[in-house]
Amino acid sequence: MSRRFKVAVIGAGIGRAHIAEGYKNLPDLFEIVALCDIDPVRLADVGHQFAIPRLTASFADVLAMPDIDIIDICTPPGLHLEQCLQGLASGKHLVCEKPLVGSLADADRIIAAAATSRGRLMPIFQYRFGNGLQKARHIIQSGLAGKPFLATIETAWTRDAAYYAVPWRGRFATELGGALLGHAIHAHDLLCYLLGPVASVFARTSTRVNPIEVEDTAAASLEMQSGALATLSVTLGSARELSRLRLCFENVTFQSALSPYAPADDPWHIIPASAQSAAAIDAALEGWRFVPSRFKGLFAAMHTALDEGSELPVTLADARRSLELVTALYASAEQSLPVALPLALDHPSYRSWLPQALRNG
Repeated sequence: MSRRFKVAVIGAGIGRAHIAEGYKNLPDLFEIVALCDIDPVRLADVGHQFAIPRLTASFADVLAMPDIDIIDICTPPGLHLEQCLQGLASGKHLVCEKPLVGSLADADRIIAAAATSRGRLMPIFQYRFGNGLQKARHIIQSGLAGKPFLATIETAWTRDAAYYAVPWRGRFATELGGALLGHAIHAHDLLCYLLGPVASVFARTSTRVNPIEVEDTAAASLEMQSGALATLSVTLGSARELSRLRLCFENVTFQSALSPYAPADDPWHIIPASAQSAAAIDAALEGWRFVPSRFKGLFAAMHTALDEGSELPVTLADARRSLELVTALYASAEQSLPVALPLALDHPSYRSWLPQALRNG
């Protein structure tokens, strides 16, 4: 019989979505027993809405609760490093929202700590889960797609002054970056999830939509290790929000749904290049089992991994890869030069992707 894990959620902002979309839709697998937030009104509101028995403003209180199996960290990015290190030291399992931490050096600290902890840490990339994208991944992994040619990844969202009225947003010190880090990181993870590692990048960034410190618009050209080419574009000033992936392979072209916050969901267009490819794809999808969207799909897969001791659906290596791409994009934009990956430990941006003036300050 599957184990039912007891969960504490830290941060009732995005944490509310983790509860509503994920844990509460999987009542046989998870029980929310504690909620932590420094805002007493939000803590009471979310705690009452989901009938969570223990409410606290203290992360230390949660660490000391002996019956907690999983701590789900949904706090601002600048807090993730210390909370993850403390959580791993406690021996509990952890979930951590993106971005995991603020540098490759910090990511390596987390990886080292996880290697000696009784608990396991799963970073959040819920956009991987949805029926359309998972069918595309299955076709690619089966070898039926053939040689990858081109990928086009678009993140066109809207963020206005009200969004940035939250004090920690829009500032390097607390948000750690802008649209490349906090928004398009999902779509860029999907690029690597489907096409594999990046070999080089050339990026430009700009702050054009809001009067903030960090970038809200960016464009980049990438070469993948496979030889495929890719383009990335992101803005937080789109009048109509969408997330779109188009991937052209030798034997099939994939085009995602346009939902800005659930691009993995159906309908995905799967366009075979020939009748032979169509028949092979149909055969590969025969008996396909539906994959739930976003947090429900992610947390269900996490439960299986924790219960069976198998690989987590999002790994620390995945999170580090996403942060390495972010680091390379920022380095390229600052230098107006292409940047090759992987980045060495002595790369100038290994310890921080912040602009040079802030690193020196």
